[in-house]
Amino acid sequence: MRSLSSEDLRERLTDFRHLAQRPRSRWRRGPKVDFEAEGLLEGCETEEDREARAELLDQLLDAGVELDELKSAIAENRLSLLPVERVLTGDGDYTLADVAERSGLDEEFVRRHLSALGLGHGDEDDQRFDDDDVDAASLVKEFLDAGLPQQGLLEVARVLGQGMSRTAEAIGTLMGEAFLQPGDTERDLGLRYAEATEKLAPMMEPLLTYVLRLHLLELVRSEVVDRATLSSGEFPGASPVTVCFADLVGFTRLGEEIPADELEQVAGRLTELATEAADGPVRFVKTIGDAVMLVSTEVEPLLETALTLVDRAEYEDERFPPLRAGLAHGQAIRRWGDWYGRPVNLAHRVTEVARPASVLATEEVCDALGHEQDGQLQWSKAGRRRLKGVQKPVPLFRVRRRDGDE
Repeated sequence: MRSLSSEDLRERLTDFRHLAQRPRSRWRRGPKVDFEAEGLLEGCETEEDREARAELLDQLLDAGVELDELKSAIAENRLSLLPVERVLTGDGDYTLADVAERSGLDEEFVRRHLSALGLGHGDEDDQRFDDDDVDAASLVKEFLDAGLPQQGLLEVARVLGQGMSRTAEAIGTLMGEAFLQPGDTERDLGLRYAEATEKLAPMMEPLLTYVLRLHLLELVRSEVVDRATLSSGEFPGASPVTVCFADLVGFTRLGEEIPADELEQVAGRLTELATEAADGPVRFVKTIGDAVMLVSTEVEPLLETALTLVDRAEYEDERFPPLRAGLAHGQAIRRWGDWYGRPVNLAHRVTEVARPASVLATEEVCDALGHEQDGQLQWSKAGRRRLKGVQKPVPLFRVRRRDGDE
C-alpha cells in the first residue's frame, strides 16, 4: 500500500462518488463497450446484478481502467475491489530506471530491494512507479549513506515485507467482514470499500509507526551490550538460550471436523495465549501454523511460561485442543527477528513426541537450571527418545509444578 495522503485518497474517491451519482447519459467515456458481447456480464444471476455490474464497469472505464484489466478482474472475482485499487494506486509516471536515477540508487539494488519486500518490479518499460516510490527509494539511499550495509537493509526489507504482507491481509479481512452487507451488488460493495479505505488508510501509518516504536523500545530494554561487544565492535554470534515450542494436539484432525473460520480462531487463540504469557526475559518469537515459539535467556521463567500455557489450554472452549510443549537449551543465534541453531530444531522435535497436556525438556535444560530439585518444579525421567533428524537418542524429562503450586 503506497503512502497516499488523506487529500489524495479523498480526491480519488470523490471521482468515483461523482461517477456513481452521475446519470448514465452524462457519463464521460469513449466508444460504448458491449459488455454482453465482451463476456463481462457472465455470472450475473439476476437483472439487478447485471445492471449493477454494468454501472460499475462504466464507472471504471470512465476512470481509466483498461478493458483487459476489467476482464481479468471479473475472471479473478475481484471486480468489486478495483475501486479500492484505484484509490490506492499512484499515477505511474516512472519506470524502475527512473526511480533509481531520481533516488541516486543503483538500479539493480532497487530491483533487489523491491523483491526483498515481496513486491514485483514489472517490465523495464513499465511506468508503474510514482513520487511515493521515489521518496521511499531516497530514504533507502539515506540509510546507505549513513553507513548501513546493503545486505542488512535487504534482510530488514524481507522481514518488513513478510510482516506487512500479513498485516495487510489482516486489515483486508477485518474490512471485508466489517463492511460486507447481505444482498450487496458488486457496485455497492466496491464503492463502500473505496469509501472505507479513504477514511481508514491515512490512520494506519501513525498506528504502524507507534507499534514499531514500542517494539523497538522493548528490544532496547532487553538488549545487553557487554564489554566484549564494545571491544570487538561486533554483536556476538551464538549465545546460550532456552527455546520452547508449544503446539495444539490433534489440530489436523480438528480441521476435518470444524469449519475453516473456526479453525483459524483456534490458532489465533493460541497466539493470544502465548503473547499474554510471555513476559520478562521470555520473548514470543512467532507462530508456525498450529505451534508457537518462545525464547528466553533464563531457563526457569520459560519453563513456567510453558506450564502456564499448557494449564490455560485446559480452561479454554471445549473445541480448543490440549497443548503440549517441548524445550531445549544450547547455543543459538538471533538474526532478523528469528532464532537459528540446534536448540531451535531440537525443541521442535521434542514437542512432537510430548504427550497431550505435558511439558518435555532435554537434559541440557535440566542442567542449565541447576537447582531444579530445590525449586518449585518437579522433574521425572521420560526415557531416551529417537527424534527425527537427530542421530542419537535424546534423554528427556517431564516437568511439572510441585504439588500445591499453581
